Amino acid sequence: MPAVVANNIVKKYGKKKDVVEALHGISFEAEQGELFGIIGPDGAGKTSLFRILTTLLLPDGGSATVDGLDIVKDFKEIRNRVGYMPGRFSLYQDLTVAENMEFFATIFNTTIEENYDLVKDIYSQIEPFKDRRAGKLSGGMKQKLALSCALIHRPSVLFLDEPTTGVDSVSRKEFWEMLRNLKKQGITILVSTPYMDEASLCDRVALVQNGKLLSVNTPAGVRTAFGKPLLAVRATNMLALLNHLKQSGAIADAYPFGEYHHAVMRGSYDVEQLRHYLLQLGHEHVDIQAIEPDIEDCFMDLMKN
Repeated sequence: MPAVVANNIVKKYGKKKDVVEALHGISFEAEQGELFGIIGPDGAGKTSLFRILTTLLLPDGGSATVDGLDIVKDFKEIRNRVGYMPGRFSLYQDLTVAENMEFFATIFNTTIEENYDLVKDIYSQIEPFKDRRAGKLSGGMKQKLALSCALIHRPSVLFLDEPTTGVDSVSRKEFWEMLRNLKKQGITILVSTPYMDEASLCDRVALVQNGKLLSVNTPAGVRTAFGKPLLAVRATNMLALLNHLKQSGAIADAYPFGEYHHAVMRGSYDVEQLRHYLLQLGHEHVDIQAIEPDIEDCFMDLMKN
């Protein structure tokens, strides 16, 4: 039985003419023990989806189950089984690290000692600061405290809403290592993120944009489905280069990507012919490389098609 099932979830905000549909019939399944990513930019509907699945928000259409329990009928039992870490730091900032942990353990009728083995690797990193108020912690330490509080009752399913947003790269790397260790303990983890590079760290991903599901696949499967030749192109005048790439009949799409522009080719192509085309237009130091698409290339392609 899948750990999480979403079936045609719809969510709307506002009334009459001002209605905004945040989720347009989202459907997917996350298997038990899976690290499942919900990948999409700000405003894609990730937070609304997580709030519905954790019973904090009622859907306007569709249904969903968590551990086989209905999110509407069985909301009390679901709340005992899941851990939820919202996007914004939501712990009590005037309480110390230890007081926050004790508070959340008490809510779930447990103790820190009872489940310490589950949070030990994470909590031990902030335990030296257990008497420090939560509001005085650094971003990375707040993140570790929030995750420890979400785990203290040993949930079967863990929902993490953009847990690495605004966190430095070292803390991001440490956080994903912590998630891999939690996965080994059989916890199903659903994590949302706007960072496309984090998609490759998941077992499977759902790509969402404007409340619509674009694809559900493994990271490798998403890249394989791209199915088009892709070039990285660089020259001296990058702005003019982008315009000229878009004007080429051999190129289906072109967009900035770091120090290069990525050019999606329509089919078979000739690098030297493209180089000659750009040199004729006055470009200098033209650099063209055939590359493999990453998740962001695939996301942009799905979004446009």
